Amino acid sequence: MDAIRRKMPLSRRQLLRAGGACVALPCLPSFTPRRLLGPPARKLVIVYIPNGVVRRRFFPGEEEAEIPGFVGGFDADKTKSQRRTPNEPGSYAHEWSSSLAPLQLHSDDVTLVTGLERTYKNGQDVHAQASSAYLTSLSPVQAAERGIAHPNGRTLDHVIGDRVGQGSVLKTLEVSCNGFSAPKEDIYFNNISWYGPGQIAPSIKDPRRLYERLFRADGYRRHLDAVTDLVLADARSLAPKLAGEDRVVLDEFLGMVRDVEVRIERLEALIQNTDLQEPPETRLPRGEYIRLQADLMLLALQMGITNVCTFMIGPERWDATLRYESIFPAPVQHHNLTHNQQGDGYKPIAAIDRFHVAQFAYVLSRMKSMREADGSCLLDNSLLTYGAGIGDGATHQFFDLPMVLAGRGQGEVRHGRLLKLRSGTLTSNLWLSLARWMGLELESFADSTGEISELWS
Repeated sequence: MDAIRRKMPLSRRQLLRAGGACVALPCLPSFTPRRLLGPPARKLVIVYIPNGVVRRRFFPGEEEAEIPGFVGGFDADKTKSQRRTPNEPGSYAHEWSSSLAPLQLHSDDVTLVTGLERTYKNGQDVHAQASSAYLTSLSPVQAAERGIAHPNGRTLDHVIGDRVGQGSVLKTLEVSCNGFSAPKEDIYFNNISWYGPGQIAPSIKDPRRLYERLFRADGYRRHLDAVTDLVLADARSLAPKLAGEDRVVLDEFLGMVRDVEVRIERLEALIQNTDLQEPPETRLPRGEYIRLQADLMLLALQMGITNVCTFMIGPERWDATLRYESIFPAPVQHHNLTHNQQGDGYKPIAAIDRFHVAQFAYVLSRMKSMREADGSCLLDNSLLTYGAGIGDGATHQFFDLPMVLAGRGQGEVRHGRLLKLRSGTLTSNLWLSLARWMGLELESFADSTGEISELWS
């Protein structure tokens, strides 16, 4: 073997390649004629927010609505006929409520959808059912007919991933921004993705673990600088053939990867320097944590690792004290705040609602800056939903659910408006519409009654 090595010395470049030190790159357009590329793959992202919203600050026209008192118990949805805000169906110009104001920058790429609700079953904690049934939409009757313990079923993301995920590394990607490692509630409060009845599809909440899963960081980190040099050296050697847009795409991608590394190290330093008397997770700045997880998800989408993602901004109920930087001087408990909206009590919760919307606006901005192989941006080929499993944190209602649809959907979506659906339109109709947009030929999904045709151009 030594003799072979003496006769065939390995260069640094050969050694790196032989060792498998490589990084998946976004497609560089000039290497493939655009006529051969075809349209980029369609992407679907489901963003979930916990504990509902403050209606009077979220839904346009409800600023002077009555402040709700706390409605508890398992049957909080029973009185919807008395409390529902009836819709006048139709398409209207955007009205920017204070909670939705961060989305004004993206007014041409978002639609606020109202009038949605999900089938409710009395007898299970409302928060647990809100999250665990969010993407199953299985009705109690359907569950009984199939012998399934409601609310579990197979969620929308996996139904779609089974059909369209064969060409990607991961059929689906589940991401969570619940930084707590110790359980405070059972899995029903902390998960929206299920392979099937009782079969959780665990989400990844630690940025380091997510990074390692996407980039095989155990080997990748050791060779990051060397591989980056190698890639850039190859790019320079190909300069006559490398189009200017390729250099831009490559530089942006490598810059984003380096930035993610720096931010992960910063978060780890925050944890290490935390007072041991308080759980480290309470000290993590929520915005930085959420944006870091989002950037990792967006890299996975840009690189074609997956085309279907679920993203939980936080778990249901979960009385965790969290640090919302730039809003509160000390950590607060989101869920507890939602139970007292009387007087000025709704204002801190509305501030959290606006904070969460701002993180979603950040995601849309990043997607506009990330290029696809054909020169379009990531947002051009994506649809995203932003919503909650309960309508209001005080009433625990399963009707009048908040929902924002975003993304240009390859030109098939009509945006820039407030879309009021007939009150009582099932969320499963929305899920069916999105599944069909992703290419599935489904007659129905869960308890759907038909597609929402008003969404499309």
